[in-house]
Amino acid sequence: MKLIASHNGLEATRLGWEQLQSKTELIEAIVAGVTVIEDDPNEFTVGYGGLPDEQGQVTLDAAVMDGRSHRGGSIIGLRDVRHVAQVALRLMRESRRVMLQGEGAFQFATASGFQTENLLTEKARKIWRLWKRIYQANSEWLPPAQTEENEELLKILHELYRHPAGTVHVAGRNPEGDLACCTSTSGHCFKTKGRVGDTPVFGAGLYVDNQYGTCGSIGHGESNLLNCSSFHAVQLMGQGMSPRDAGMAVLEQAARNAPPFELDALGRPNFALQLFLLAKDGTHAGVCLRGDWKIAVTDENGSRLEQCEPLFPAD
Repeated sequence: MKLIASHNGLEATRLGWEQLQSKTELIEAIVAGVTVIEDDPNEFTVGYGGLPDEQGQVTLDAAVMDGRSHRGGSIIGLRDVRHVAQVALRLMRESRRVMLQGEGAFQFATASGFQTENLLTEKARKIWRLWKRIYQANSEWLPPAQTEENEELLKILHELYRHPAGTVHVAGRNPEGDLACCTSTSGHCFKTKGRVGDTPVFGAGLYVDNQYGTCGSIGHGESNLLNCSSFHAVQLMGQGMSPRDAGMAVLEQAARNAPPFELDALGRPNFALQLFLLAKDGTHAGVCLRGDWKIAVTDENGSRLEQCEPLFPAD
């Protein structure tokens, strides 16, 4: 039995582990863990408190996939409903459909009894307005005042741009050896309205094959979409590769296919990408293109953060 997650999902793995010990179904335990992250107003890339698009609208994406049944549910661009992963799970269980987006996703969520609310917290609103005044200064807005509050918010904003890999991914293996996973996000901060990333797309943001393993990713969604990263990694594990080697092979492909405008002076991708892999036998790995990233793990040895192995060494 094991649960793994992106760096921001340690508490999700702890809760999932507790629920599995209480005989909760694996996919439910995973979604319960993701819900903890969606409820955190200080997690600016997931759920309530997530940063909005360029027009100030918070929209959420999530997908779940169950290895035992090989079924999934995906919700894209959901507004005004906090627990998008729960909505995706409900879609998987109650509908023949696999993906819903926009207004259809909202109607499904409200018809299913999910409560509506304003997801834009006051702190997220202030960061968004600060972003507009900095990045659209001299064209539309006056620069922000130099106040103590703005200085603190600027630190958050600059950190988000320095490490622009949000989203939470959680995956698990139950005592019977079944696998499942879930990914949830509010998308790239201040994204172009209508932009869809990799999170809700099966084979890109997440994928599971109960015979082979599971993989999820956070980071540059466009790269995952164009390389089918999670599907590719799971297939490589099915061909006998270890989670680590499968992840590295996928990162090498993503780096090889990166367009010229996304390369640094040394010809390496200038974006972040992390993969979190769990094989059928319970072995796991966290890999990244570059940087100091972590994978969260909870198993019989406790809960911990482990270092992701980078494809490219630190500068």
